Amino acid sequence: MKTSGECFKTFLQSKNIAIMKKVLIALDYNPNSEKVVTKGHQLANLMNAEICLFHVLSEVRYYGMQYEPFMGYEGYAFPVDFRIQEEFVKVAEDYLNKTAQHLGGDNVTTHLAEGDTATCILDYSEEWNADLVVMGTHSHSTLEKLFLGTVASSVLEKTKIPVYMVPTGNDE
Repeated sequence: MKTSGECFKTFLQSKNIAIMKKVLIALDYNPNSEKVVTKGHQLANLMNAEICLFHVLSEVRYYGMQYEPFMGYEGYAFPVDFRIQEEFVKVAEDYLNKTAQHLGGDNVTTHLAEGDTATCILDYSEEWNADLVVMGTHSHSTLEKLFLGTVASSVLEKTKIPVYMVPTGNDE
C-alpha cells in the first residue's frame, strides 16, 4: 500500500511536474506561525523534501540610535547596550532550534538572517536553492498595506521561486 506521499509523487511524475526537494519555511514570532510551520511541514513530508526553518532579525542596530531632534521629535533617550544584538540572536536561534525539535526528523535545518525580511527571504531561498518558499500572510488593514506594503507582497512580487502562502488571520 502506497503512502499519501508516494501517491502524490507518482501523480506529480505522471504530469511531468518536478518534485520539490527543498522547502524553506519563513517564520516570525507571531503565535500563528505554528500554522505556517504545520502546513509547510505537511507539504514537505508529502514530497519527502528537506526543510529549512528561516527567520529574519530586523537590523537592531537602528533601535538604539539617538538623533538630534527633528520636526519636534526628540526620540527616546535610553542607554544603548550593544550586547542586546547578541541577546536577540540567541533568542531567535533558540526559537528556530525549538521549532526544529518540535518537528523532529533529520531533514530539518535552520537559518537565521539579519536585515530586511523580504530581501533576506529572497536572497537565502536562492542561495539555498529552495524549490518552494512557505510563508504566512497576516491580516493587515488596507491602509497599512497601501502605505507600508507587506513582506508577503514584496516576496511575491520579486521571487523566481514558487511561494505557498498560508493565511494566518485570527478569523478562523
